Amino acid sequence: MSGTPDDIQGVYDRQAAVYDAQRSRALFEARWLARFAAGLPDGARVLDLGCGTGEPIARWFKAEGFVVTGVDFSEPMLNIARTRWPDGDWRQADMRDFDLGEVFDGIIAWNSFFHLTAEAQRTCIARMARHLVTGGVLMLTVGPDAGEAQGTVGDEPVYHASLSPAEYATCFEANGLRLTGFLAEDPETNRHSVLMARKI
Repeated sequence: MSGTPDDIQGVYDRQAAVYDAQRSRALFEARWLARFAAGLPDGARVLDLGCGTGEPIARWFKAEGFVVTGVDFSEPMLNIARTRWPDGDWRQADMRDFDLGEVFDGIIAWNSFFHLTAEAQRTCIARMARHLVTGGVLMLTVGPDAGEAQGTVGDEPVYHASLSPAEYATCFEANGLRLTGFLAEDPETNRHSVLMARKI
């Protein structure tokens, strides 16, 4: 059995509680989160795209004084976030076709963007660019190079895909963004591949 792009939402709907229980709170992401935050003004509006249950990414930004909007396509995941932060801004939407009608100082899609197919990623980058202010910062986790892979959520397989770093840079340029950082399989971040860009 292998994960498919069409069943990602179903996997997270079914595995929401298990995912939340297993999700690391060790903040191995902290160095990249701090680098991202350093490019934002005080009290900036941050869009957490694919926010899941809000742990630990949205929690970190809230604790740092940022105004967080969390978007996810899984209502069971969002319901956990809403239980933790009843006054939070949690919205159900799919990053493949979201249109919030507003802009943000920063957008982060940590462990979410890479569930999209290559073509959907190209479309999503254009949407993210439209949701960023000029000078706004974008940070994504991707694959180390172009291709498809399988991960797991709970006990179910889940689809992953990535463009090459060069194609990400090209796609960013086409949408008014400039690549500002990329590190493949960062050993200090549980081997996540992270890229950053800024809207110009």
